[in-house]
Amino acid sequence: MKFFVWLFFLLIGGVNVWAAEPKILFIGDSITDGNWGNSDGSAQPSSVRNHWDMNHIYGSGYMYLCASYYQSNYPEQEYQFFNRGISGNTLNDLKNRWKEDALAIHADVVSVLIGTNDVNEYLGKKDNGAFDFVSWEQTYRNLLDSLRQDNPQVKIVLGEPFTACTGNMKKTEDFALRDSLIQRLGKITLQIAADYGAVFIPYASMFHRLLEENPELPDTYWIWDGIHPTPAGHKRMADLWIEQIEKYHIL
Repeated sequence: MKFFVWLFFLLIGGVNVWAAEPKILFIGDSITDGNWGNSDGSAQPSSVRNHWDMNHIYGSGYMYLCASYYQSNYPEQEYQFFNRGISGNTLNDLKNRWKEDALAIHADVVSVLIGTNDVNEYLGKKDNGAFDFVSWEQTYRNLLDSLRQDNPQVKIVLGEPFTACTGNMKKTEDFALRDSLIQRLGKITLQIAADYGAVFIPYASMFHRLLEENPELPDTYWIWDGIHPTPAGHKRMADLWIEQIEKYHIL
């Protein structure tokens, strides 16, 4: 009887009751990848990357910082983190490897950041019609549906895609279009997060604020090429991820 009373108060207090060694998966593109598994900066599939060398298993970006925070501060939880970011990936690329790189892990928490390469691919086409936002949204929802089918209790975290007119991106003629398309994907991601009860991480809003609040810094201080964060940018991403995760008692 005492056990059930304890469990009741634990649950209503917003504290998670996990199975042993809860699994947290990060999946996305190069921003998440961070050269994990000694990929040499390439888009190698996860199946051929190094999964045992603890020096490189998480890469060198925000995902690494999130994992190190939780594993160092809560060793008793024995959190297992998995990086499945792959450089250059679009949402369709995620779909093509979803079974192997997402469903097969049976994660308790899945964090997704995707969108910038979808826009980059679209802008690189010579004869492109309108961006297919409807198809993009449906694909995203289908992937999340499959997560819920595999594990109805899975907790989902969706990152807001972002860009910035910094570094070489300032030389491009289509930045305004790029920015508007990515903003639209961000709004779609926000709506999906609301519909699925997922945590939304407002990365774009954060970077816009950082750029506005620190005009004395080089424009490349937070995002060096308009797409990829610097170490300082990755630290801020990790801080925001952790802040939102703790706010909603995800871990």
